[in-house]
Amino acid sequence: MKKPPSFILALVSALVAALVLGACGSDDGPDAAPAAAAGGSDRPVSGQTLNIDYATYNPLSLIIKEKGWLEAEGVEVNWVQSAGSNKANEALRAKAVDVGSTAGSAALLARANGSPIQAIAIYSQPEWATLVVPKNSDITEVADLKGKNVAATKGTDPYFFLLQALETAGLSADDITVQNLQHADGWAALQNGSVDAWAGLDPITAGAEEEGAKLFFRNVDFNSYGFLNATEDFISSKPELAQLVVDVYERARAWAAENTDETAKILADVAGLKLPVAEKVIAERSNLDVSGIPGPTQVGVLEKIGPIFVDLGDVASQDQVDEALSTLINDGFAKQADPDRFE
Repeated sequence: MKKPPSFILALVSALVAALVLGACGSDDGPDAAPAAAAGGSDRPVSGQTLNIDYATYNPLSLIIKEKGWLEAEGVEVNWVQSAGSNKANEALRAKAVDVGSTAGSAALLARANGSPIQAIAIYSQPEWATLVVPKNSDITEVADLKGKNVAATKGTDPYFFLLQALETAGLSADDITVQNLQHADGWAALQNGSVDAWAGLDPITAGAEEEGAKLFFRNVDFNSYGFLNATEDFISSKPELAQLVVDVYERARAWAAENTDETAKILADVAGLKLPVAEKVIAERSNLDVSGIPGPTQVGVLEKIGPIFVDLGDVASQDQVDEALSTLINDGFAKQADPDRFE
């Protein structure tokens, strides 16, 4: 039998190779990760290592850590505590964690300044930022802050909450002196009289309120959502592990809804709060009953905050903010979340 011409053999080989590569998928960056997680990768999670944060401002993370659901899947978990969104962002940038929890505003700020992270889930819609003064303070409204010292953690929701609050009274950051302190240190400074007011974060503010501090300005619309962020490298290299994280967060959300008392107890134990204070945080300020899928609702909130970054010089241009907004959300994992895998 006469052999086919060599060019036909080469063409057939090329076609076979192309089909094989197509079946295996392509590396299209982070946006391709959800497709891979949906069935493009059957790599088992057991035996893999996950670096993930937990934080008192993220009650679902505390539940997941307490219950050991990730470890039960055979994953080796390194838990790293985040004291604030800024610390979570630092850990993500340094690759100390693969997944970290922040406020949406902090995630946008990090992304706009080049941090390769994407939001893969929403963990809450909290009212976690308020303006706080000592119980005997003469400050009763935002306008009274003019010329005062105010503690706030830059790069976090309470800081951006403060700036938006100032705007309602016709003031700006130039009208006050901002003391850049970590959240717990801000409360300490308020107690010892080093500052006149504090842009506080729950659950610390709930404890402060219990001790007599006054939450003199509140506006839930000035709070951005709780974002669960992952590094692009983690998303693209370990999509099956990223999916596991999102799945376990949905399991924790369902569990929290059914076990509010125990959720509050877990928070109280980790944060060192009295149980009634933790119950108040969970019942009144956390709003865990929210869709875990990041999308237009969260982007709409961030569109209002983004220009503040540029005005303050925290981001060089609005173009950077717009680019970050267009690439920050990665909703594929949350759209196919399966909390029942842990049953």
